[in-house]
Amino acid sequence: MRDILVRPAFSSFVTGRLLQLNIVFVILICLPALIGFAMLYSAAGGEMEPWAKRQIIYFCVGLVVMLIVALVNIQFWIKWAYIVYTIAFLLLVGVELFGESVMGAQRWLDLGVIQLQPSEIMKLALILALARYFHDNAIEAIERLVTLIPPLIIMLAPAALVLRQPDLGTAILFVVCGSVIFFLAGIKIWKLAIGFGLVLGIIPVIWQFLHDYQKNRVLTFINPELDSLGAGYHILQSKIAFGSGGLFGKGYLEGSQSHLNFLPEKQTDFIFTMLAEELGLVGSMLLLILYFALVVYGTVISLRCSSQFGRMLGMGIMSTFFLYVFINMAMVMGLVPVVGVPLPLISYGGSAMLTLLVGFGLVLNIYINRDVKISPRSHQVRG
Repeated sequence: MRDILVRPAFSSFVTGRLLQLNIVFVILICLPALIGFAMLYSAAGGEMEPWAKRQIIYFCVGLVVMLIVALVNIQFWIKWAYIVYTIAFLLLVGVELFGESVMGAQRWLDLGVIQLQPSEIMKLALILALARYFHDNAIEAIERLVTLIPPLIIMLAPAALVLRQPDLGTAILFVVCGSVIFFLAGIKIWKLAIGFGLVLGIIPVIWQFLHDYQKNRVLTFINPELDSLGAGYHILQSKIAFGSGGLFGKGYLEGSQSHLNFLPEKQTDFIFTMLAEELGLVGSMLLLILYFALVVYGTVISLRCSSQFGRMLGMGIMSTFFLYVFINMAMVMGLVPVVGVPLPLISYGGSAMLTLLVGFGLVLNIYINRDVKISPRSHQVRG
């Protein structure tokens, strides 16, 4: 009898939550992903294998996970924020001790069934933990410098581990995204300026610990022609592909730089270059408009949330998404050094896709619970 009563109640709860989903936001997520499938199909020379088919599977699985994340009560995420962060941090330590090395980078854990990249999980775990911390501490408390020590450790500890893998791009993103949440929490601008100044001050020290290929990326960014057949090859070929695309592009499946294999990593880091070559400025602007709409819509959802936790969590996720888009596009155009950052929803990769959709699931969760007020520390839900 109890089961008979519980099942309809649960079904009614799930149905009610699904009806509260922001469908416009879901559509804005799907549209760039469809462009990504098309570009991966082109990257393989008009074949679904090896990238497009797998990416579609990753996306479909990610959508299911996204919906599950969206339907879970927001209390769950605030209570488990530190636990999620701890698990992600231990996985990063596991990479340091037992990680698989691929092309000179030790970033993956081989779990038998799948290869896991813990730094992708940490992107969300870091935002969750910082949002929880600043939600629990009032603005008056975080004015004291001693109160800023725990969140600084939360931000810098995983950045240091990722830097050792080595993954300079992700380490920088951890610090930048963490700084965004510090700003949103109400930290004074002058304190952030001092922190930024200290980072600039230790750059000469960090330079000594960089690998040779990382130093070459910076030097190549300054002068790509310095080693046109070596370290500067990637960015020079990328610029050639960009310039050859023109206004309307060479045509879908007709990109010469990509299909003649002059363009490196066309399915991951440099996929935007391939898109610009084949679809031109018009196709590139279409993708930029979709990204802009997604960022603006997600930001509005976050700002409308009644709880401090929800606002910072949503803004942190959307800021991370924006930074990935900006850095990838700037990277392939030669505006910033090449740091190996994928283009969200477009570049091939299962871990990145799943993490991104979990993040969007949290934004949808914030939208569903936008009128829920959560008291600091006690996490009692009101309203």
